[in-house]
Amino acid sequence: MDKLEGKAVIAQGGGPTAVINQSLVGVVLEARKCPFITHIYGARFGVRGIIKEDFLDLGQATSHNLNMVAVTPSSALGSTRDKPDQEYCQRIVEVFRKQNVRYFFYIGGNDSAETCRIVSEYAESVKYDLRVIHIPKTIDNDLLVTDHCPGFGSAARFVVSAFACLDLDNFAIPGVFLGVVMGRHAGWLTASSVFARKLNHDGPHLIYVPERPFDTERFLADVDRVYSKEGRCVVALSEGVVDAKGQPVVMSLQQNTERDPFGNVQLSGRGTLGDALSDEIKNKLKIKRVRCDTFGYLQRSFLGVISDQDASEARDVGETAVHFAQRGLPSGSVAIRRTGDYSVDYFMTTLASVGAGTKLLPPEYLLGDNNISEDYKDYARPLIGQIPNFDRLIAPAVEVK
Repeated sequence: MDKLEGKAVIAQGGGPTAVINQSLVGVVLEARKCPFITHIYGARFGVRGIIKEDFLDLGQATSHNLNMVAVTPSSALGSTRDKPDQEYCQRIVEVFRKQNVRYFFYIGGNDSAETCRIVSEYAESVKYDLRVIHIPKTIDNDLLVTDHCPGFGSAARFVVSAFACLDLDNFAIPGVFLGVVMGRHAGWLTASSVFARKLNHDGPHLIYVPERPFDTERFLADVDRVYSKEGRCVVALSEGVVDAKGQPVVMSLQQNTERDPFGNVQLSGRGTLGDALSDEIKNKLKIKRVRCDTFGYLQRSFLGVISDQDASEARDVGETAVHFAQRGLPSGSVAIRRTGDYSVDYFMTTLASVGAGTKLLPPEYLLGDNNISEDYKDYARPLIGQIPNFDRLIAPAVEVK
């Protein structure tokens, strides 16, 4: 493909992460070096900003400002939950044609990749030369093709730190604790809680992910078994756990369930699942001290637990997207490939291969219905990085007289 001259637009879609701005800044700084990119515009609040022609001229931002933004969590341009259809994407291309935009970089997850596919195919059908590059981002780590997703490592680091602290709290004042973690269809993030186990008998003692059917009665039996043995029980639970029929468990526990704009049962930002299961434990197991927390949006963009590897790779995928666009490669999605222990390289995959589905935890990463394997730990360890130190008192008990 010939080299195109024109403007570039970058946007951020879906849930924010702790490192998404590294990708943004990677694109901007590399694009400013490219002689064929005349301007680099940032669309405010995702694709909605494109439709409204609500742009920031990022070519005018100072390098110092950009580098400060890079280490700041959440989406600096603002994001959106809009899920564009064919007509919406046609309007995007119309704006691009009017503005002479020839490069579109969209940082996001599955839905963002699908938007890129529709935009790219429509531009091709009307013979408008446009290079569309999807840049992977999601704490859920559920994009197909790529080995892992920028944003996951830092969110997993938060989950590990949170469960380590909560387990220490539960050790001090024993009872049952439930921690509900993000993950509608895949349990990658919940599984990372396994790293909170430093010593024997550390929690979480039970880990439940959507890849295994969840049965409430079996769950109660698991809690009862651990509590009887340890005198306490810490549980990590994906918000998206489903029953044997594939229905979200929260629907069977609560009759009135809210839905998001796409018709999905509202899971994040609500304590419904944790509260309902806590009530089940209190009522049926007669355990008095039962507590739960829904981690909610805290885990997405927490400032204090950013993984260095995650931040580095988030910058790399942004820069690499521009390199691929300059080389005249067809529209596509940047993907990460693991090449060693530990190293990666980057390649382009088709947009259709990313937006088409969800990458689940493979069976070899799971142990039974409520545990995570060493294989998963080998996979996730380099992405999470060094976990803060903690320990327990080691001293002999004094003999009773």
